[in-house]
Amino acid sequence: MPPTPATPPTPPAQQTVARRRAAYLSELAQGTDHFHEPRRPDCPWCGSRRLRTRLRTPDLLQHKPGTFVVDECEDCAHAFQNPRLTAEGLAFYYRDFYEGHEHHDTHEGFAERILRARAGRRRHEAAARAMLPYPEPESWLDVGTGHGHFPAAAKELYTYTSFDGLDPTSRVEEARTAGRVEEAHHGRLPDLVDRLRARYDVVSMFHHLEHSPDPREELRAALAVLRPGGHLLVEVPDPDCAFGALLGKWWVSYCQPQHLHLMPLRNLLDELDELGCTVVSTDRREPHIPYDLTGALALAIGNRLPGGDEPWRPSPPTDLQRTLRTALTRATTPLLASAFALDHVLAPLLRRTRFSNAYRIIARKTAGRPSLRPAPALPPNPSG
Repeated sequence: MPPTPATPPTPPAQQTVARRRAAYLSELAQGTDHFHEPRRPDCPWCGSRRLRTRLRTPDLLQHKPGTFVVDECEDCAHAFQNPRLTAEGLAFYYRDFYEGHEHHDTHEGFAERILRARAGRRRHEAAARAMLPYPEPESWLDVGTGHGHFPAAAKELYTYTSFDGLDPTSRVEEARTAGRVEEAHHGRLPDLVDRLRARYDVVSMFHHLEHSPDPREELRAALAVLRPGGHLLVEVPDPDCAFGALLGKWWVSYCQPQHLHLMPLRNLLDELDELGCTVVSTDRREPHIPYDLTGALALAIGNRLPGGDEPWRPSPPTDLQRTLRTALTRATTPLLASAFALDHVLAPLLRRTRFSNAYRIIARKTAGRPSLRPAPALPPNPSG
């Protein structure tokens, strides 16, 4: 019989976390200030210098180090992360979010899944139906498609439409391999305009613009790849939602540090008009996602539990901390189930009020009008 080891072997999952912890701690040895651009003194949408701080929060989803500020313009009401993350910072804070680490059976993991799923196939089908009043498209590009679940659902309604997907991550290649999209475009839409110009009848952007460093650049690129008479379909969180004021930092649509911009409906409507579009539909009811109470409760509970074994924490939790975290997670699960039920019971009423948390715009690229005027672009950051 072999001798009993002095200590039990480390499980493979913990070995993986241990290896990644060393890399994270090396990266964090420099602090987090270098992940941020200089704070800008003016609004990136209208240039006004009348700013107020709307939110100051840590990373409530993954608990990575850092503090994030959302400022709001007192003139145009545009809300934006300030100081904004650099490309290096975005890569750091996005890392492990979509692919996930080994311990997402917690309340914070539940909140992450809420943000990623956006209510699943039923919501995708409802969004696709919004285009039924218009001519059936031959080609459709879904920007920020991820694993391509929206095109897969929309294909049931538009059987003769060719769906392509675009995403900055490798998930779009997985979507093509799975047959959810016909062509997979990897990267940023503004970088692919020359290759895709005037190719599509519909371009959709579901909860994509708020992640973009420059929403105006994304809109101009979307119109460039549309054919004349084609339609742009956009859904974004509504910063005017009353849940934002009621729940504060626990409102999941703040989603710091990932959401760089929160754009009022009026601002996007004005911008689309400037770009030569005709807005044919706006909707604050159907896009409402019933997850505000559930997400807030999941974040609040998760941020009061003992820390998990995330690789960006200085050390793994003790056995007692693991046991306590598991027990408290199980004990509070019925509360989450109740909040989930309440979100859905209240949804038919809330989507008709200022508690609706998202809006949709459908705009037509008008033939014969310029759609890519070089201005207005985001004003430069004088501090940069």
